[in-house]
Amino acid sequence: MVNDPLSDLVARIKNGYRANLAEVRLPWSRVKEHVVRVLVEQKLVEKCERIKDELVIKLRYEGKTPALTDIRRVSKPGVRIYAGVKKLPRVLGGLGINVLSTPQGIMADKQAKKLHVGGEIIAQAW
Repeated sequence: MVNDPLSDLVARIKNGYRANLAEVRLPWSRVKEHVVRVLVEQKLVEKCERIKDELVIKLRYEGKTPALTDIRRVSKPGVRIYAGVKKLPRVLGGLGINVLSTPQGIMADKQAKKLHVGGEIIAQAW
């Protein structure tokens, strides 16, 4: 049993890229699907689809190099990390993204700044 499904998602994506896998499969949940959709919008993951109770994530490669260098979980069940729109941290000098859980839904930091909302920083990817 997994205590933190989002940490499991991050670990599976990271391990999939390190093993040069074409796709990663994990149990489906609405939150995981929304987080992966943000990664698809930012072109860090090829696509994601739900097949029955599984989430299938196709990983994106540019030649043989992964499109995603690293991804890490920021806010954890024991320590939640929140940031207002003016205090959002920059990831890798602006080259990476923050995945946020906001009152308007799960989105990337650039979209959150446009909508002028802050929230919980779920993960950072670059």
